[in-house]
Amino acid sequence: MQIDDTDRALLALLTENARLPVATLARRLGLARSTAQARLDRLEQSGIIAGYALRLGEAARAPLRATALLQIEPRTGPTVLARLKSLPQVARVHTTSGRFDLIVEVTARSTEELDETLDRIIEAKGVRSSESLIHLSTKLDRN
Repeated sequence: MQIDDTDRALLALLTENARLPVATLARRLGLARSTAQARLDRLEQSGIIAGYALRLGEAARAPLRATALLQIEPRTGPTVLARLKSLPQVARVHTTSGRFDLIVEVTARSTEELDETLDRIIEAKGVRSSESLIHLSTKLDRN
């Protein structure tokens, strides 16, 4: 599906605040309310808008975050991923190209919980090696 400048402007407004009423979106874009609603419906139906979600602020997030960079043995991806999915502290897993095979985002309530989670990750069958980076502060968050 092709999106135009108006669609991009609509998406930008929703990225800033997904709770904006359709009437407000229409007014800011200089559109009729029905036109703005039709565009939203089209963007949702085409999968460009996959949903609307709550973003937790710093006060509600786990105080510790880390990234584990994993090298895994060939053909062990599904086994390693199953192990990572079983750990509630694992927030996201990304495949990569280059020296590491997976980037694992981890959250924890304490240093002990973080240490234990990182140990459980490296002990997973198929994980060849890991490197961990503890996040100190967030300088930019566009999510």
